[in-house]
Amino acid sequence: MESDFPRNLRWLCAEHGSIAETCRGLGINRQQFNRYLNGGRPAAQILRRIAKYFAIPEDNLLMPHAEFLEQQPSSSGLEKKPALGHFSGLFQNQARPLRRFLGHYHAYYRTPTWPGLILRSLVQLRAEDGLVLTHTFERASSSDGSIRQRSRYQGLAALRNNRLCMYESARREDGFLSETVLMPEHAQQTSYLQGLTLGISARPDQQPFSTRTVWVRISERLSARDALNMTGAYPENSRNIDPKVRRLLGEENPLCINRPLSPAEAGSATI
Repeated sequence: MESDFPRNLRWLCAEHGSIAETCRGLGINRQQFNRYLNGGRPAAQILRRIAKYFAIPEDNLLMPHAEFLEQQPSSSGLEKKPALGHFSGLFQNQARPLRRFLGHYHAYYRTPTWPGLILRSLVQLRAEDGLVLTHTFERASSSDGSIRQRSRYQGLAALRNNRLCMYESARREDGFLSETVLMPEHAQQTSYLQGLTLGISARPDQQPFSTRTVWVRISERLSARDALNMTGAYPENSRNIDPKVRRLLGEENPLCINRPLSPAEAGSATI
């Protein structure tokens, strides 16, 4: 590790742009980072943070340098692949641009299915083969137990002009499709993301709708099971809803569209 890890780290920094930019992204001061470049051994938590930042497995950081280079995508290898369609190409090679957004979030929004309530779901963004995959879990029950919702969605994400753009559909093929566009409050923070979701329900009797949405990053100390148990449909004044989230959501009801969207209206769903 003392010989290969620094070489691997220097290679990643060179590909990323600069050591200074890497230090800012990792939240590590330059003096500490230089120790790793010169052969110092990082703690397990720091090693995990570095791997997450560069969107690669932790084990790859510790590989012999020759093996490490074999794991990296090469331009010659990409040129041999069939040409991608314009749309699908938007999601390729997004692991690095979106690495600071990777992780788990609680997403808050309103839907026509739960009028007068705020729905909290669990969203995961993870990198795989250069793509950023999205997984959304919804769990909600009515107070009398007559309605019980358990939904899972998956999709892809891309970064455009510092906006996180996400398309998802239900895991089962039932026609559901949604587009979400989010932006951070400030350029370098990812604690709170806010934007809009445009949804098309699988039920033919429900119209397309758009709604404000707010994502709050979940601490790594909170287990995925506990985060999932916190999902559900909450009253507007619930203590479980962060007042800042309530303020950012703004209006009480989502906008339901009872006619086909015009191109101008569809464009208004982006930020």
